[in-house]
Amino acid sequence: MTAQCELCFPNELIAEDDNAYARHDSNGLAPGHIIVVPKRHVASYFEMTDAEKLSVIVLLDQSKEIVDRKFSPEGYNIGVNIGKAAGQSRMHVHVHLIPRYSGDVADPSGGIRCVLHGKRSKTP
Repeated sequence: MTAQCELCFPNELIAEDDNAYARHDSNGLAPGHIIVVPKRHVASYFEMTDAEKLSVIVLLDQSKEIVDRKFSPEGYNIGVNIGKAAGQSRMHVHVHLIPRYSGDVADPSGGIRCVLHGKRSKTP
């Protein structure tokens, strides 16, 4: 029997194909924050099939176009947390598309590299 989780039940989709779907993140970090998720329950990006990886890439591109039209961000971060040590809290892989805006952080230098330098914001 396949494990089930919240991400196994797609809802409020903005795009999808046979292998994956895209939706707004339920705990978004910025206006337009989207996650792209394979429909099959799989924990790691590295365990996805080639077809699932291709679907995720295509849906990331489609999602970016949608976010561009609606929110006009000035940049993006794309990220995947793989394993608890990397911050993965839901063991169903999902790829974050995070729109970035001028002034959303004091100094965006380093982008995703800052996660290992203790620069991410702490939330209660």
